[in-house]
Amino acid sequence: MSSAPKTGDLFGHPKGLFLLFFTEMWERMSYYGMRGIFVLYLSTIATAAAMGWDMAYFGIDPLSANAQDEYHKALQSNALSILGIYALLVYVTPVLGGWFADNVSGQRKAIIFGGLTMALGQFALGTPHAMVSGFEKEMMYLGLALLILGNGFFKPNISTMVGDLYSEGDKRRDGAFTIFYMGINLGSILGYFVVGSIGEKFDYQYGFLTAGVGMLLGVVLQLLLAKKYLGRIGTVPSAKQSEDDQGANKKPLTSEERDRVKVILIMSFFTIIFWAGFEQAAGSMNLFAKYKTDLVFFGWEMPASWLQAVNPIFIIILAPIFASLWIRMGDKEPDSPRKFALGMFFLGLGFISMVGAALQIGDDANMKAHVIWLVMAYIFHTMGELCLSPIGLSMVSKLAPLKFTSLLMGMWFLFSGLGNYVAAEIGKLVGEGGPLSTFGGVAIMAFIAGICLWLMADKLVDWMHGAEGQHDKEQLLEEELEITGEKQ
Repeated sequence: MSSAPKTGDLFGHPKGLFLLFFTEMWERMSYYGMRGIFVLYLSTIATAAAMGWDMAYFGIDPLSANAQDEYHKALQSNALSILGIYALLVYVTPVLGGWFADNVSGQRKAIIFGGLTMALGQFALGTPHAMVSGFEKEMMYLGLALLILGNGFFKPNISTMVGDLYSEGDKRRDGAFTIFYMGINLGSILGYFVVGSIGEKFDYQYGFLTAGVGMLLGVVLQLLLAKKYLGRIGTVPSAKQSEDDQGANKKPLTSEERDRVKVILIMSFFTIIFWAGFEQAAGSMNLFAKYKTDLVFFGWEMPASWLQAVNPIFIIILAPIFASLWIRMGDKEPDSPRKFALGMFFLGLGFISMVGAALQIGDDANMKAHVIWLVMAYIFHTMGELCLSPIGLSMVSKLAPLKFTSLLMGMWFLFSGLGNYVAAEIGKLVGEGGPLSTFGGVAIMAFIAGICLWLMADKLVDWMHGAEGQHDKEQLLEEELEITGEKQ
C-alpha cells in the first residue's frame, strides 16, 4: 500500500510525483549536460596537452604524412573508450546503491547522498586546469569516480520511489512513469542547451561547473519538500518493509515470482542491444555531427551538442501521444515484449537514416552531410525509446518482488550500462571501418533483435502471471481522460 501523504492530486496524480519529476529533471540536466560535451572536451588538443596525450602517447610518428589525421582519430577513439567505461560503471553502481537502499538506508537518504556526490564530481571535472597543474588527469578521474558512485545511489532509488507512490494494481502507474520520463527529458534538454552552449562556446570546464549547480538544485528540492509531499516513502528500507508488512523477507521466492524475475532479466538483456545503438548519440553520432555534418546556418555554427536535444524535445512532444495511443488501442494494445520489439524496429529505422548520411558524404573528406539525416535518426530513436524505456521502468516496478525492488531496478540499469559500453566499442568502428558499414550493421542488429522479441512475446507474457491484464472500458476511459489532462 502507498504511504504517500494526503496532500491532494495534480493532474490526477499525487503531488509527490511532481517533486520527484523536478528532482530527476535537475539531475538529468547535470548528467546529460556533462555527457553532451565530454567526448568533445576529451577530443580537443588543449585537453590532450593537459592530460599528456601527445602523439608519442599513441605511438604516432609526428613526421609521418598523415600524423595529424591519425592523432585526431586516436584522440576520438581514446575519448570514446573513456566514455564507454564511464557509461558502463555509471550503470553498474545502481546495483550496489539499490541493494544498500533496500537493506540499510532507504531510498530517501540514498538519493541525497548520491546527489551531493555527483555535484562534487561535476565540480572536480570543472576545476580549471591551471588550479591543478600536473594533476589534470587525476582530477578528471576523481570527477568521474564521484559521478559513478553518486549515480549508483541516486538513479535506481528515485525510480523506485515513483512506483511506491501508488498502491498495487493502481492503473495510474504506467502514466506516472511516462510523466516522470518527461521530467528526465526536460532535464536533458536543459543540459544540452545550457551546459552544451556554455561548454562549446565558452569553456568546457565551465559547462561541468554549471552541471554541478544543476545537481545541487535537485538535492535542495528533496531536502525542502520531501517530508511534505512524500511522507514515509523512501524512509524505510524495502526489505524491512517487506518483513514488517508481510513477514516474507526470509522466505524463498515463489514460482510465480521467479517467473516474473526471469521476464525482467530477459527483457533487460535485450536492452543491451537497444542502448548499444541508441547511445551512439553521445559518441559516434556526436562526433559525426561535429566533424561530418553541415551545422552552419546563415553564417552561424550551431553547437554539435544541440543536436542531441532533438531526442528529449520529441520525447516531450510524443510521450503524451504514445501514452494516449496505447489507451485508444484498447484490446489491441501491444504487450510489453511487443512494445520492446517495436522499439528495436524504430532504432533500426534511425540507423537507416544514418546510412543515408554516410552515403551522402561518401569518401570525400571535405563533404558534409545534411543535418536532416541526424534529425530523422534522433526522431526514430525517440519513438523507439518511448516503446522501451518507460515501459521497462514500469515493468520492473510491477514485476519485482517487494524485497528486491531497488536491486532489480539496479539490475535494469546494469544492463543499460552494458549497452553503453558496447555503444562505445561500436563507435570506434566508425573511425576504423567507416560510418556506412558501422551504421548499417547496427540497423541490421536492431531489426534481428526486434524479430526475436516479437516471437518470444507470448511466452514472456505467460511468465508475467497477469501483470499484463486488460482493463475494462470504464478504466480505459478514465485513463484516457487523465492523459488528456496531462497534455494540457
